[in-house]
Amino acid sequence: MVAALSPLRESGRKWYSLYDKVYAADVLRWAWHQVAANRGAAGVDGQSTQAFGAQADLHLAELRRRLAQQRYAPRPVRRHWIAKLGSREQRPLGIPTVRDRIVQTALRLVLEPIFERDFAVHSYGFRPQRGAKDALRRVDGLLRAGYVYVVDADLQAYFDSIPREPLRARVRAKVSDGRVLALLDAFLSQEIFEGLAHWTPEAGTPQGAVISPLLANLYLDPLDHRMAAQGFEMVRYADDLVLLCRTPEEAQRALTELRGWTAAAGVRVHPQKTRVVDATQPRGFDFLGYHFERGYRWPRTKSLRKVKDALRAKTRRTHGHSLAVIIDDVNRTLGGWFEYFKHSHPTTFGPLDAWIRMRLRSVLRKRRGGRGRGRGSDHQRWPNRFFAEHELFSLTAARAAAVSPR
Repeated sequence: MVAALSPLRESGRKWYSLYDKVYAADVLRWAWHQVAANRGAAGVDGQSTQAFGAQADLHLAELRRRLAQQRYAPRPVRRHWIAKLGSREQRPLGIPTVRDRIVQTALRLVLEPIFERDFAVHSYGFRPQRGAKDALRRVDGLLRAGYVYVVDADLQAYFDSIPREPLRARVRAKVSDGRVLALLDAFLSQEIFEGLAHWTPEAGTPQGAVISPLLANLYLDPLDHRMAAQGFEMVRYADDLVLLCRTPEEAQRALTELRGWTAAAGVRVHPQKTRVVDATQPRGFDFLGYHFERGYRWPRTKSLRKVKDALRAKTRRTHGHSLAVIIDDVNRTLGGWFEYFKHSHPTTFGPLDAWIRMRLRSVLRKRRGGRGRGRGSDHQRWPNRFFAEHELFSLTAARAAAVSPR
């Protein structure tokens, strides 16, 4: 943590003077380093992180002056549509300018320590020293302990539907610096540009905004504590949550409590996608990319579809690079995917390994003048050993090494 934020480690107080910390030189510098590391596309002004970085000292000094004089005004957000995980559907992503991302990051650095100390232990999304794997371990531990009746909940369009005034009230409960509140409100009220259209949303905190995950956690924090007070085991990662119970009756009570709180808070539980599941039976439930069922877990269908889509793009038969270059590119995708899904049921990995080798055999077959997928004699011409010698990442071998007592 940068030096300017060290006083924020104090607890149990309301904050009246924070604005000067937002534009402190070391806070803005640290915020810029985070934005630069994340890269990201340019906003409506067309300025990239590379262009900002070429004159970073000059730009940061100007940002600091404008913030100090309270003359800083956020630019509109450029809307971009991206594919949903393993789906043909798309979801909107807001892309602020680089300058706005820096100021939002500085604002988050100042506000996060104030709210973080009181967040519930079973909230894992977008929090320091916590992540998806921690949430998955908690779910796995509860299932093993007999909490097998699961409320698989879906909050419909959560980020876009958070009511603004109750959200502002949650912030004001601990922050009384009007300049900070005004800056935060300016970001919540940014125009959205999509092509030639532009509008100002009346609710929600835009997905893609640096400050949004903190605000989303803040709005659901009362739900976290209410569920804990009622004795329910909840695991939440941002707007993705499950409630794990010992009996069907307890699960129904938890679902009723969830529906009651969300209705009062102005957010919606998806009526079709929210259900009570017996995790010991077929169908199970999905959470953070995994499917849980009958004591096992493996990548959910959308997760497998997503990695296959990524690998298809890297193994097209018309690929012009050498096999070594293609394999190196494939290995980067496989290594990252395995690191997240290595705790899956062992039968997950063999079929995917075979599918990847088929894709690579098809590339080699094409280069020999053949057509179609690699098959038949291609397995003798390029056996599994051939790909091992070319250092293709083997999911099966990696899984065996991961569970080996050695």
